[in-house]
Amino acid sequence: MGSSIASAQDTPIKSITVPAEKDKDTLPETTDSQIIDTVKKSIKEAVIKPNDTVKKKSGLDGIIKRLAQDYEELDQETKKLTLYNKAELYYKDFELKGGIIVMNYETNEVFAGRIKDSTGNYTQMPYFKQGNNVVEADSIHFNTESKKARIWNSRSDQGEFRVKGEITKKENDSVYYIKGARFTTSKDIDNPEYYFYTKKIKLVPGKKVIVGFTNMVIADVPTPLAIPFAFFPMTDEAESGFIVPTFGDNNSQGYFLQNGGYYFALSDYYDLAVLGDYYTNGSYGLRFQSSYAKRYKFRGNLNLRFENNVQSERGFPDYVRSKQYNIQWSHNQDSKANPNSRFSASVNLGSSQYYRQSQSLSNVGARLNNTLQSSISYSKTFQTVPQVNISLSATHSQNTNTETINMTLPTLQASVDRIFPFASDDAPKKGIIKNVNLQYNLRGENRIATTDSLFFKPQMFRDAKSGLQHTIPLSTNFKIFKHFSVSAGTNFQETWVMNTIDRYYNTNTNEEETRDIKGFESYRTYNFSSSIGTTIYGTFNFGEDKKIQAIRHVIRPSVSYTYTPSFEQYYDTYQIDETGTAYEDYTKFEGGLFGSPGKNLSNNIGLSVNNTFEAKVRNDDEPDEEPKKITLLNNLNLSTSYNMAADSLAWSPLRVTAGTNLFKQKMNINFGTTLDPYAIDNGGDRIDTYNINNGGSLFRMTSANVTVNYSFSSKDGEGDKGKSDDQTSRNGGREDDLFGTATDMSDRRKSMFEDEDEDTKKSNKTDGGFFNAKIPWDLRLAYSLTYSNSNRQRKITGNSIMMSGNVDLTPRWKMGFSSGYDFVQKGVTFTQLRFERDLLSWRMDFNWVPFGDNTYWGFFIGIKSSVLSDIKYDKRQVPDRVLGN
Repeated sequence: MGSSIASAQDTPIKSITVPAEKDKDTLPETTDSQIIDTVKKSIKEAVIKPNDTVKKKSGLDGIIKRLAQDYEELDQETKKLTLYNKAELYYKDFELKGGIIVMNYETNEVFAGRIKDSTGNYTQMPYFKQGNNVVEADSIHFNTESKKARIWNSRSDQGEFRVKGEITKKENDSVYYIKGARFTTSKDIDNPEYYFYTKKIKLVPGKKVIVGFTNMVIADVPTPLAIPFAFFPMTDEAESGFIVPTFGDNNSQGYFLQNGGYYFALSDYYDLAVLGDYYTNGSYGLRFQSSYAKRYKFRGNLNLRFENNVQSERGFPDYVRSKQYNIQWSHNQDSKANPNSRFSASVNLGSSQYYRQSQSLSNVGARLNNTLQSSISYSKTFQTVPQVNISLSATHSQNTNTETINMTLPTLQASVDRIFPFASDDAPKKGIIKNVNLQYNLRGENRIATTDSLFFKPQMFRDAKSGLQHTIPLSTNFKIFKHFSVSAGTNFQETWVMNTIDRYYNTNTNEEETRDIKGFESYRTYNFSSSIGTTIYGTFNFGEDKKIQAIRHVIRPSVSYTYTPSFEQYYDTYQIDETGTAYEDYTKFEGGLFGSPGKNLSNNIGLSVNNTFEAKVRNDDEPDEEPKKITLLNNLNLSTSYNMAADSLAWSPLRVTAGTNLFKQKMNINFGTTLDPYAIDNGGDRIDTYNINNGGSLFRMTSANVTVNYSFSSKDGEGDKGKSDDQTSRNGGREDDLFGTATDMSDRRKSMFEDEDEDTKKSNKTDGGFFNAKIPWDLRLAYSLTYSNSNRQRKITGNSIMMSGNVDLTPRWKMGFSSGYDFVQKGVTFTQLRFERDLLSWRMDFNWVPFGDNTYWGFFIGIKSSVLSDIKYDKRQVPDRVLGN
């Protein structure tokens, strides 16, 4: 019935009688059939032309569009338009919906209210929208000229808040006054689990909320928590503000205020949070966290963390002061920003003991990690013919146990794409000659090896080693006898270095000494290689009436040959005793960036066989379906080599590896072993005697290892989801939760468990009754076994199992655990228990590590919304740190 309203002068409309209102927001129920007939007859007689407009008269100065299901009336005497049941009105910049709408177009007043349904319940709550501001209410009285309004029981969303007021006065387009208001972040504004009640509010939509005396109410029970007044910024843009710290205490450092500071909303593209900790024994910490992003260009974040930890009191023998720092930087460029160049960064460096001694982290996965790594790189592709690629990078690798650091500052790499000198660009490259191709590769490094104590000190740069390596590979490939693939090539390398050594015998000290020499030197090496391989297919058919119809065996044997001549021209001799009769060979390029030229001739033949096994299995439940292919063995590889130039011990140990996936890819099994054909003497050294000729078997197993990973859950067909923990992974720990989950002390609003999508949450909370409840769960197992027998010890050096799992005890109670057992050390490995309660707008969790060096417990309850994140209770007991100087 939607159309425009004709002017009263243009079209005579018969006035109809509408039941009088009983209250301010609804018409009384009418069951008199005569009144209904009169209304229908009046509407039928009224001549209202669709899409007509109201001319500017009697206060109207715009087009009105309206819609009503039961009836609509235009009364020229009272200048009123009445719409009843599912009424809609669009005028100027606002839209209004409700059960009943009455508009006086002479006084510019609009009323909207609810109506009763057949059961006597009020329905069709008025909905008012002007610009981006939306209000729902029991009834609305609005003046289109002055923009003033009076609203009863209004409901509106203001940022993350939902606001409900008993009476709301709208002064103009930008200011509202609300009496008897409650505001909350709960999704259900009519029945919230908590809210703040205040007698009066001044609201400027999209800008701010100012409240008077405010009292917190939980489950409709007023609490003693109250404030005399408050100011809340309401904007879609980030706002600067203070971050309230967490109060607590620990055994070694006393009481503390942690993660307090200030958030700077610097711009739409980047921000900065400055956080600090203070402990009563004098310890303190500072953290600077910044995130930045530009759509379709890049995004990243930067964390700078410093801690000054104090243990005990000055003057006591166990007094220790430890300064630790950590730098994390992550930068990712959008692939569409520039297809020919790319910049990325992943940095995690700092003090080796930071994760073990930090008071602001509970991150066992990172504390158990022994390596910190970083990489910053820039690459560019030049679209020339041939194509040229250049990259510049800096890398960092740090062992937190030995505190050694290896860096490249920087590494330069350049390459020229393959060139086929004997084939045109558009011609097929077949045969030995046309397939001949060559490349050019350049690698330059400035490598630094240092320690924590010398990091970024002058000595660190003095010990740096620099060099360049040019590589030109020349190769070709072709087929022989149709089924054999042959490849052959040679590789030429020229190496430039700026660091060499001079080894000599010092007659004053009667000792061998090595002296570092700075200066340009170079050497050249080359080698030849070739290989031949084929693929053999074998199928064992058992019949189409069998469950397993066939097994397919694929064999890929290959033979390779490598020849590397001796480069003894780069070797010198030096005296090793005071008599001057004994000498040894050495090369001044020892310990270089790219190794050193080899003195010994190498003439190797390599042998390898790769096997895969697949089965064709019939589905008995669906006989018409095609048989499924199932992998029995992903790989079964055997490899060894024989050095024809060796005088002894020519055969290298045989390496055997195998792997498969079972139970719909949920279980992954990998196996490996090393078999040595030679025997060993009493000292454990290999001797030039086959093991079988020394009274043993054909091969001597020197090592073996087995790993099994199994992941399954209550959802059928779901494999290992690999629950990722970003913070642990970024700090260098495992991505899964086999070593527990990390706790971010600066933001406890994040759930310990992975987030569910809304559909999953809804189904979990609504499906199933008391006897048909769904209990989602997942479980991960990791087993590792290592056997060593290099010196007849026949010892299992590693035998452990780790497990982790999560289960929904109820739709809103979750529990998780991580644990394991070491069968060699005969003890339980790191164990963590996790409990979480979803309190709708709130979350509560308890995290407990019951025993071990990382004993810890933490309890948290707080509001999820970021705007009220300071309303929380956070209590924890962190493990005692062992500090170093």
